[in-house]
Amino acid sequence: MAALSMDLSQTIETLLERKQYNSIRDILVTVNAADIAVIFDEQPADKLMRLFRLLPKDIAADVFVEMDAELQQQLINGFSDKELSEILAEMYDDDAADLVEEMPANVVNRILKQADPDMRRTINDLLKYPEDSAGSIMTTEFVDLRPNMTAAEALRHIRSTGVDKETINNCYVIEKRKLLGTVSLREIVLADDDTVMKDLMNENFVAVETRDDVEAVADMFAKYDLLSMPVVDSDMRLVGIVTVDDAIDVIREEATEDIEKMAAITPSDKPYPRLSVFEIYKNRIPWLLLLMISATFTQLIISGFEGALAQCVILTAFIPMIMDTGGNSGSQASVTIIRSLSLGEIEFKDIFRIIFKELRVALLCGASLSLVSFGKLMLIDRVPFVVALTVCGTLLATVIVAKFFGCTLPLLVKKIGLDPAVMASPMITTIVDALSLLVYFLIASTLVLPRVAGLGL
Repeated sequence: MAALSMDLSQTIETLLERKQYNSIRDILVTVNAADIAVIFDEQPADKLMRLFRLLPKDIAADVFVEMDAELQQQLINGFSDKELSEILAEMYDDDAADLVEEMPANVVNRILKQADPDMRRTINDLLKYPEDSAGSIMTTEFVDLRPNMTAAEALRHIRSTGVDKETINNCYVIEKRKLLGTVSLREIVLADDDTVMKDLMNENFVAVETRDDVEAVADMFAKYDLLSMPVVDSDMRLVGIVTVDDAIDVIREEATEDIEKMAAITPSDKPYPRLSVFEIYKNRIPWLLLLMISATFTQLIISGFEGALAQCVILTAFIPMIMDTGGNSGSQASVTIIRSLSLGEIEFKDIFRIIFKELRVALLCGASLSLVSFGKLMLIDRVPFVVALTVCGTLLATVIVAKFFGCTLPLLVKKIGLDPAVMASPMITTIVDALSLLVYFLIASTLVLPRVAGLGL
């Protein structure tokens, strides 16, 4: 697909240079709106507006929605009032609300001025809902039916109103605005003409409230294999629907945010190619500074045992292996727990069961690593037995400690209302590094240093 977009982009550039606009239009109307947005993203600013104006109005609106905010603003600045009004008229209300949310104040004022009164009212209503709530991503353009409608009447109603709705696959049976049930277009089409909706509808439907978290809403789409989901208020009145495309966007955004947090990066709304060097620097430097300062504990531990290291220099050679093993062990546990928390598979109340499971895993992993390491130290490195015992004992203890903190810290952070992703690899590694060194030097002080003179290390 990437190669195809590149070929199309080159073809369009060639046709644009030759001013063969009809040929460009004929090509673009056969291409998916999302792919056109990718092609336009690669065009310089002076060509973008010319290309966009070649699109039919309905396709232009779909392409506009697929573009990132920077390009949208660039186009809006080049639109006449009539062009902006035409684009808004072709957009769904939830997409228009998303557009308003992304734009600076001066652009928002112009958008609202050119929107028709109904759209302006809907946009204002949608923007009242808290960010990251179901209400903020829903659309008010859905097909509603009455319980006494027959299948034939419902089909006529869908034909007359469905063209302006975001989806007609699922319809919603309401009475006095209260949601009574859902019915699919398939069920209506296959039913006898005189079958009424109250006999056809599914009363055991899945719905969310306007203030429910969008991440939980997206998880429900995956759990129940939905294409759309009704959004109701506290009195079960239907106020909108969330469609699967919006749920996928939420899943992608939440996954990206978690990955960035787990890598100790402040999340950004912009895609990487649109980020400037300074913006990337701002996203990364606070965490790097925090981790650097927290690593001071590791430095203090090494400094505290500097005398011991001077007596037995060979102990220094195994510090990287012990620290890396601890960090990797902790990361494995933390990433697994964070993912399970995000999927709703576990809760804080499961903490003791999780600890018991992870400690058994730690014993198995630690014992295996220690056994392999002991063989290497004795047969290849040929270190004294007491040194090999110290290193292997430390490995076992480090893995146990790392997995304990790796599984408990994300749960504790989630419990106090923070994002558990912040307790992923970098933070866990920093904590475990300090603890593994402390364990290492304490074991060494007990086993190795009293015998250092006799060993001649």
